[in-house]
Amino acid sequence: MNAERVPVLMYHRVGEMHNHWEEKYCVSPQRFAEHMHALVQANWQAVSIEDFMAWRQGQHALPEKSFLISFDDGFRGVHEHAWPVLRQYRWPAVMFLVSHLIGQEDVWSKNENPGGRTYPLLNEAEITEMTQGGFSFHGHSRRHWDLTSLNEAELADETAGCKAELERLGIPCRYFAYPYGRFGEREAAAVMSAGFEAAFSVQPGFNRPGGDAFRIRRLDIFGTDTAAMLLRKISLGSNDGRFMTWAGYYFKQLQGRLGL
Repeated sequence: MNAERVPVLMYHRVGEMHNHWEEKYCVSPQRFAEHMHALVQANWQAVSIEDFMAWRQGQHALPEKSFLISFDDGFRGVHEHAWPVLRQYRWPAVMFLVSHLIGQEDVWSKNENPGGRTYPLLNEAEITEMTQGGFSFHGHSRRHWDLTSLNEAELADETAGCKAELERLGIPCRYFAYPYGRFGEREAAAVMSAGFEAAFSVQPGFNRPGGDAFRIRRLDIFGTDTAAMLLRKISLGSNDGRFMTWAGYYFKQLQGRLGL
């Protein structure tokens, strides 16, 4: 049976956390492994971004409980900690890269992370290695600037410039993820004009065939999410993985079926 809706999980860094601010953007290696194991046990199946996009366009069928794994920013910890787990299950994933900072660090976090801590990003050799082992790489702007704060020239540079920079490295860059998830009509139009075929937001919910290709939904996965919370999120299509939210949803479903 072809899936009617497919969730996209959004991870950022996989590694050790050093303060409470990082809990939203970082998942520990142990927790990431627990997440993937729980999804396997619950019969979820990761699919490639190519199959996901073909499914959205009605050109490819996906089985029920299909989902897409995405990583924003391009942290080296994904290579060190997440990729070995995904290889174990032969699961594909997609990563959105900050093209001008490949091989450097997440300098955009310096003023946001308490203490100014930054973390290393993937280099070209690591990207090449991961491409040969199940990962697809696409664009996340040149410098991780908030697109909504830019003038027209800067906006074109962060979008078209990102695509050009990645393609010069031999990365066929077809899709985009908005930095910080911030965008409006102007920013979506710029991404489209840059030659990207679709873009991923941070708006939660399920994806269905058709719809706006430049507003693809994703579920934010936090470092505080247990495996059970992740399973509730992916089953509800929600960023709220609390048990009471899950129980309330299914109670309403039961009431509807009983005509109450």
